[in-house]
Amino acid sequence: MSEAHASHLHQFDSPEQQRESASLGMWVFIAQEIMFFGGLFLAYVVYRNLYHDAFAAASHHLDLRFGAFNTAVLIASSLTMALAVHAAQLGHRKVLVSFLIATIFLGSVFLGVKVVEYHDKFVHHLVPGANFQFEGPLEHQAEIFYSLYFAMTGLHALHMVVGVGLLAWLVYAATRGRYTPEYYSPVEMSGLYWHFVDIVWIFLFPFLYLISRH
Repeated sequence: MSEAHASHLHQFDSPEQQRESASLGMWVFIAQEIMFFGGLFLAYVVYRNLYHDAFAAASHHLDLRFGAFNTAVLIASSLTMALAVHAAQLGHRKVLVSFLIATIFLGSVFLGVKVVEYHDKFVHHLVPGANFQFEGPLEHQAEIFYSLYFAMTGLHALHMVVGVGLLAWLVYAATRGRYTPEYYSPVEMSGLYWHFVDIVWIFLFPFLYLISRH
C-alpha cells in the first residue's frame, strides 16, 4: 500500500494520469481566480479613467519603496518555489524542504511589509469609512481608490496566507518522505498556485503604485 501511495493514489491508473488530472484541476482553479481578480481590475480601470487625477493623487500616498521591495521579495519567492519543485522531481528531500522553508520565509516577509503599510494607512486615516480623511477637493474619489486598494491587496494577501499554509503542509509531508520523483504532484500544483499569486502582484504593483510617477 505504501509503495502504491508513493507512486499514485488508488483512484488513478498511473502516475501520469494523476499528474494530468491534478494539473487540469489546478488550471481550472486558476482560470476562475483570473476571472475573480479580473472583475476587480476591470472596476479599477473604469474608475481610474473616470477619476484619474484623484487616483494619481491618492497613489502618491503609497510608499513606492515598500511596493518595490515586496515585488523583489515575490520574484525571489517564485525562484525558490521553482527550485523546490525541481528538487522534488529529483527526489532531493533536504533540498526540497530548504527551498520550501525559504519560500515560506519570503512570503512571510511580504505579508509583514503589508501589515506595516496597512498600519500606516490606518494612522493617516486613509482607510475607507467614517474616519477617512484626504486633503483637497478629491476626497470622495480618493476614497474609491483606497477602497479598491484594500480590496485588491487584501484579497491578494489572503491568497498569500493560504499559500504559506499550503507550503507549511508540504514541509511537514516532505520531512516524512512523502514525495518522490514518481509522486510530487502536490509540490508542483502548489508551485503553480504560488506563481499565479506572484503574477497577480506583478500587475497590482504598477496599477496601484506607479500612477503618474515620473
